[in-house]
Amino acid sequence: METLNLFREIYRKFTGRRGRPSRDDLAAAFRFRYACFKDLLDSNSQLLNIITDLEEKLTGRHVFGMSYVRSQAARAAFHAFRMIKSLDVLSGHKYPVLYGVLDRINGDIKDRLGEKKELPLTDPVLPLSCVNRDMVDWVGGKNAHLGEAMKIGLPIPAGFAITTRAFADFLAFNDLVDEINKQKMEIDPANPQTVKQVSEDVQTLISAARMPPALAEAIGAAYARMAPAVGESAVRVSMRSSAIGEDSELSFAGQYLTVLNVPGDQLLPAYKQILASLYTPRAISYRLNKGIRDEDIAMSVVCLQMVDAVASGVMYSHHPFNLRDDNILISAVWGLGPYAVDGVITPDTYRVAKTEDFPILDRTMSHKAVQLVAKPEAGLQEIPVPPELQDQPCLSPAQIKVLAAYAVKLEEHYHCPQDVEWALDKEGRLMVLQSRPLVLQAPTGKDLQDIPAVTGYPVLVEGGAAAFPGVGCGPAFQVQGDEDLLNFPDGAVLVARHSSPKFVMVMAKAQAIVTDSGSISGHMASLSREFSLPTLLDTKVATQTIAPGQIVTVDAYTCRIYEGRVPELLDHQPLRESHLKDTPVYETLKQVAEFILPLHLVDPRSPEFSPDFCRSLHDLGRLVHEFSYTEMFKISDLVSAREGYAIKLDAAIPLDLYLIDLGGGLTEADPDAHKVTPDQVASVPLQAVLRGMLREDVRAREPRPVQLSGLMSVMREQLLAAPNVEERFGERSYAIISDKYLNFSSRVGYHYSVLDAYCGATVNKNYITFSFKGGAADDVRRSRRVRAIAIVLMGLDFSVEVKGDRVDARLQKYESPVIQAKLDLIGRLLIFTRQMDMLMTSEAGVEAVAQNFLQGNYSLDMEAIAGSGPENATGKSPPADSA
Repeated sequence: METLNLFREIYRKFTGRRGRPSRDDLAAAFRFRYACFKDLLDSNSQLLNIITDLEEKLTGRHVFGMSYVRSQAARAAFHAFRMIKSLDVLSGHKYPVLYGVLDRINGDIKDRLGEKKELPLTDPVLPLSCVNRDMVDWVGGKNAHLGEAMKIGLPIPAGFAITTRAFADFLAFNDLVDEINKQKMEIDPANPQTVKQVSEDVQTLISAARMPPALAEAIGAAYARMAPAVGESAVRVSMRSSAIGEDSELSFAGQYLTVLNVPGDQLLPAYKQILASLYTPRAISYRLNKGIRDEDIAMSVVCLQMVDAVASGVMYSHHPFNLRDDNILISAVWGLGPYAVDGVITPDTYRVAKTEDFPILDRTMSHKAVQLVAKPEAGLQEIPVPPELQDQPCLSPAQIKVLAAYAVKLEEHYHCPQDVEWALDKEGRLMVLQSRPLVLQAPTGKDLQDIPAVTGYPVLVEGGAAAFPGVGCGPAFQVQGDEDLLNFPDGAVLVARHSSPKFVMVMAKAQAIVTDSGSISGHMASLSREFSLPTLLDTKVATQTIAPGQIVTVDAYTCRIYEGRVPELLDHQPLRESHLKDTPVYETLKQVAEFILPLHLVDPRSPEFSPDFCRSLHDLGRLVHEFSYTEMFKISDLVSAREGYAIKLDAAIPLDLYLIDLGGGLTEADPDAHKVTPDQVASVPLQAVLRGMLREDVRAREPRPVQLSGLMSVMREQLLAAPNVEERFGERSYAIISDKYLNFSSRVGYHYSVLDAYCGATVNKNYITFSFKGGAADDVRRSRRVRAIAIVLMGLDFSVEVKGDRVDARLQKYESPVIQAKLDLIGRLLIFTRQMDMLMTSEAGVEAVAQNFLQGNYSLDMEAIAGSGPENATGKSPPADSA
């Protein structure tokens, strides 16, 4: 509140012209406003991600239960609340009415959730033979998928599921619910130490708790029934977490526990260990960051007969990121599977076609010196692989084909690619240990190789980004203003310079939408998906190339627009089958989604653009985001008008960059100076980035200027961007700096990146996070570009995650000189990425472009790249200082 009062006083002084606020006062006011606005933008992005995920679930192609519906509804409401709170504080409490709007919408959502009556399950233990996908709320994803696999005739080890009812009974018997909730109240998300302390306290509570006698008896009885079934007197089991939500819409990767080779007398302690893993520090932090309520989390456990594996591994029924590669990938090691999935041993790899007889396309054998095996009594141990087997394949051709048949059968049953864990026992039987959906790293839709080659039709536009795939045909109708929307003809193709949520007015009439610019993660793109309307954005030239009234065919699969009608494409629409629609859970989601997904507030100038007309959380988020610009403009106007505060960087870089110094980011300069040079920049991370951007060998070969934008670009380019923000801010960009900190976003052409870094003397505090997304090319080139960037970042020792056309990278806990060297390279990469679009013409270019950068060769020659291939690449990056 003191900071808020300080801002009010500063703003009063400035607007009243009774004195010039000090730089420290302005810095404090800006820090306060920026913190509120950053929280608002974060929740805005989270809300849009939830909306996108719900839209995907409404296609009916995914398995989910009521826990998912409740969890996503609660997360959406949480992030809407956080947006409202940030705006209300940011504005000096001008918007209390929005809390009432949220309560009204959230009440409608809860009413719909209450209409769904779930059948109670009283069994603490169920045999896997009685489990199916409809029981995912009671047994979790792992158990549900194994039960399904057993029903379609795949070999699954004998076993049983300890249900979420058992988990609830365990907590109730020990009166743990209230105590755990009390402990969680001590968590401060900004203080990791509190998370660690609460984790230790809650895990201690669970470990010390007593097992309910009825539950202990049920687990013991289920275990006893396994012995005659498997023909062993002392069965050892593997026990794996099967939490609600795990291996589904959120990965929870590595959060919960698996215990292998457990003897009968250790089942109950192992079970409590797995329950306690719900509250490891990383599991708590994961749920906090995802906005997931613990009320929606419950632990089930899968107990399987332990397979004393000769060999084990993982199998993908589709390439994980290359949509064109619909072949099966199998990895294998000697012994138990953890050495394959944990990277201890490089596994053998096999690539198998899905055609008849499953021909093996290629194979790579690795050297496997050690293996993980089960001890005779309990536990695991590492032993050497016999010398004669260390370089031999783990699987025979016949065994590979058996596994491939499993993969196809699972994929056909689930109607989506699968990630399968398998094991080969000592009797030569191949067993399935786990199967879950494989999340491909590119947008789902019709594979490009299935689109027919079209010749004989002039191509008017090629390129852009598909917000929703499909084909549409009709006369082009250019929309330049609201009057054009009123006169939009039925069956036309809408052509416009910019995307706009206003176009929802005519989406029911339109055959397709094409724009010169726009984002696939923006509001209009979301609306296009809701209407299943083929939409092509970022074509750059559509309004110049397509004449009004001209008949065109829009192919939003391959990002091309043809002159005239193209029957070959119009007759090739994809089948969008639904496998979950009409189920009770799906119908509940559909009812709840009516108060989350639709966007009705599309025009800020409309008198209906107000809290009274908000009918969904999407509406509320759109409204809050629009209002937030009004509040942020006050501080931006204040900063930009006081030239002694926001100082222009006078450097040979292609942007109008103004620096906002939060303290120590600039050397002492004339307080009346309007500019500073790079020599006057004291911010260590910004110095490093500028060194990379200013390198002559990088800039000399840059064909077009790089357009970096700082905080103002974040506001301009957010998913719920306000109209005409550019008119307000002009060409200025802002970067936030201190002596050890840097935060800015950058847009290089149509690529969007975010860089956040801290570089100081304390190693444990130092980090770099870097995200790159977007581009104006088609999906294939976008995928190639992202993979090339990912290869570069991995070569620079970053941990990297690729998802669709986005790459996220992180590097942390290095000495300051190392952090500075990496930031120098990021500066070069920001310039270098501008050249990538035209080079992503083939798969060979991906590795070649990445290796050229890692080797310090920034003078990319298209012919040289086109002729390069993986065989010319080193496959290993040089040290950072040699790039």
